[in-house]
Amino acid sequence: MRFGIGAPIVVTPRKPPAWELEGGIAELSQIAVAADQLGYDYITCSEHVAVPASVENARGLIFWDPAALFGYMAAKTERLRFATHVLVLGYHHPLAIAKRYGTLDAVSGGRLILGVGVGNLKEEFDLLGVPFEDRGERADEALRALRASLSQRQPSFHGRYWSYDDMVVLPHAVQPRTPIWVGGTSKRSLRRAVELADGWTPVFIPHDALKAMLASFDLPAGFQIILATDAINPRGDPDGARRAVDALAALGATHVTVKLSAGSLAEYLDQMEAFHRMTHMVGWARAKAP
Repeated sequence: MRFGIGAPIVVTPRKPPAWELEGGIAELSQIAVAADQLGYDYITCSEHVAVPASVENARGLIFWDPAALFGYMAAKTERLRFATHVLVLGYHHPLAIAKRYGTLDAVSGGRLILGVGVGNLKEEFDLLGVPFEDRGERADEALRALRASLSQRQPSFHGRYWSYDDMVVLPHAVQPRTPIWVGGTSKRSLRRAVELADGWTPVFIPHDALKAMLASFDLPAGFQIILATDAINPRGDPDGARRAVDALAALGATHVTVKLSAGSLAEYLDQMEAFHRMTHMVGWARAKAP
């Protein structure tokens, strides 16, 4: 099992501590460098272009752009991977994703993890002038198009919504097969991930329901299950942090996105180190998995 950092600052919770609201690229750089040095596998950043002011209590309002952020982080790190969590497929032409994030993969030396989702914020779809009602079908086709295009100099795809040929995309992703994770809250998102991607990263699903969903599918070999902790405090409550990871390991997690409770940047960095020492990053978690 591998561990990633659910980056603070870039997506704020409902009641973020002051340091997150005030934090910027300097703080994020320290977190990325620490994650790189400690052995965390990846760091995440979500995507929204613009959200209604009325959703602040439900979603928060701060959403950094993943491509810009990760390009900066790539220059500061050596091995840390960059996971979009998640891009909304309906907002982009598949080749726009292939170019923008293929460039990120190239400049980072093959460290992209492309996390994608269908999206459910209708106001944002309307703002961007993209269809909302058939977003699931469009997302399925976009995934097929991305798989055909991400690492190709001259990609070719023909579908209902997108069709292209004789077009050159340079630069493009340098990984022969860029990992694609599908996010979501439903069984349909798991089916989409099993059929069209490499992993599933669900959100807001209770553990009992999650266990039942996973048991209902014959998961392919190597399929990745990416689960996230709630905010944990490995320094002040290491037993609670262990129980949180144990619970995700019991569900079959191959990757755990760690969210940390901290009142300052210094405390956050300290929590990162404490979690690293507690788990040894890889060996501890593998021993705990069933």
